Amino acid sequence: MLNKLSESIYYLSNQNDKDRPTLGLVCGDQYSLVIDGGNSVQHAKDFLQEISRFNVPPVKYLAITHAHWDHFLGMNEFNATIIVNRLTLQLINVWRNYSYDDYSLNEYVKSNKMSSHCMEIIQNEIPMRDSFKLNAPDIIFEHSLQIDLGNKICILERIRSTHTDDSTIVYIPDEKTIFLGDSAYGTTTNSLFHFKQALLLPMIQDIQKYDADHFLLGHESICDLDEMDVFWRELISCSRAVTSTSLDCAIETFEKDHQRTPNENEMFYLKAFVNDQRLKSKQG
Repeated sequence: MLNKLSESIYYLSNQNDKDRPTLGLVCGDQYSLVIDGGNSVQHAKDFLQEISRFNVPPVKYLAITHAHWDHFLGMNEFNATIIVNRLTLQLINVWRNYSYDDYSLNEYVKSNKMSSHCMEIIQNEIPMRDSFKLNAPDIIFEHSLQIDLGNKICILERIRSTHTDDSTIVYIPDEKTIFLGDSAYGTTTNSLFHFKQALLLPMIQDIQKYDADHFLLGHESICDLDEMDVFWRELISCSRAVTSTSLDCAIETFEKDHQRTPNENEMFYLKAFVNDQRLKSKQG
């Protein structure tokens, strides 16, 4: 079901059991912009069916927040002008050269180019895979881009991120709403989930410069300002407690600084920052 945030902003909630991220819709007087293309043809069709139940302007633009498969594999279905930053273009072009028959998909899984779950989603939710090919993005920007939907401005910006190097956010100034995609999350490297410690404060700085009350994340749907402030505080306090590859030392420092044990979320973040230290130590 399509959720209505305002007269101009709608979103389809994430479905984690299907690896479906939040999809957004911003409507101006003339056109609409979709945020992220979905993880499959079926995901995109489900979103379009929900959109058709509302009297909104035609979808003219589709912005991809980053080049992870669950955010762009359904993008062809929107018949829209596809907008990406330059790094996202490079990464999507890799997938544009893929073949999607069963043999090829299995080879990609074997070579760690895609996950087995991604393969299953493709097999179940993308028909006519033997001829399937992703469309080429249409508008490529470097750092930022402004789109006017008709008395509705959307600002797209590539930001520093703990999740990917190609993260794009979409900000709607008069709605004080920002679509973050997955930018605020950690990532997995060599089977270790981690938050990129060096990028945490720069990312928060890039996001907090926008005056926002509503934050839509790829796999949490919507958060208000208070919820995001708690998230930032927990991440920052955990990052400050981690200065080595020792989780015990990180917990000890955290407990000394806060005079309490870390909660469940904080323990998760501490482990993620310790993993980042471990990855950096191996690189060194």
